[in-house]
Amino acid sequence: MNFKIQWKQTPNYTKGRKGKKPVAIVSHQTAGQCPGSLTWLCNPKAQSSAHYLIYRDSTIYQLVKDEDTSWHAGIVNKPTWSLYDGSNPNFYTIGIEHECYPAVGGDGNLTEIQYQASLWLHKQLIDKYNIPIDRDHLIGHYQIDSKNRPNCPGKVFPWDRLISDLREGVIINMIEDWQKKLGIDASNKLTELGLLNDPEQYKDKMGEKVDNWLFFEMLKRIAVKIK
Repeated sequence: MNFKIQWKQTPNYTKGRKGKKPVAIVSHQTAGQCPGSLTWLCNPKAQSSAHYLIYRDSTIYQLVKDEDTSWHAGIVNKPTWSLYDGSNPNFYTIGIEHECYPAVGGDGNLTEIQYQASLWLHKQLIDKYNIPIDRDHLIGHYQIDSKNRPNCPGKVFPWDRLISDLREGVIINMIEDWQKKLGIDASNKLTELGLLNDPEQYKDKMGEKVDNWLFFEMLKRIAVKIK
């Protein structure tokens, strides 16, 4: 399942990250409905923002570039986050706001399609910045400010499911890459044996279906025995 990221720049950000790189993703929940929350995060009076905002209908907005600093978790109060280094967390984290206001529970109860959008966005960021999939690197706002934000992103925010689905996705990607490599190696071998004339037409399709790579792998083994 793929989603589209829409751009809506906010003035509430700091250029650059003072030489730091994102090491963690911080999840939040909004206090109000969208598009009101989007408007507020783009209002200079708010003095706050996030890199991303995900609506309950799965719409994703990016408000601040990843390489810049959004103002989403700069106030630190009784932090429990193991990777907090004493400096402003905004400089080494990426903030994701989820539309989840009091009228719909306000406790992190994402809609299914909203969850899928968040899962997809997490995958993109994890791959881009090589962020480990664990609760030290995927955190809630409450772990930075446990006094003022004890319920952000909410008590029922799906942490266990998110971690599980992200890890499963990594395994599936590794298997698909392995399948594709086997198929390409097999088609190259078949070409060497003179049994395949145009291997290039198949290479882009090797990761699409199991039977694609398996067909060529088995054919290669048969061909080697025959030769």
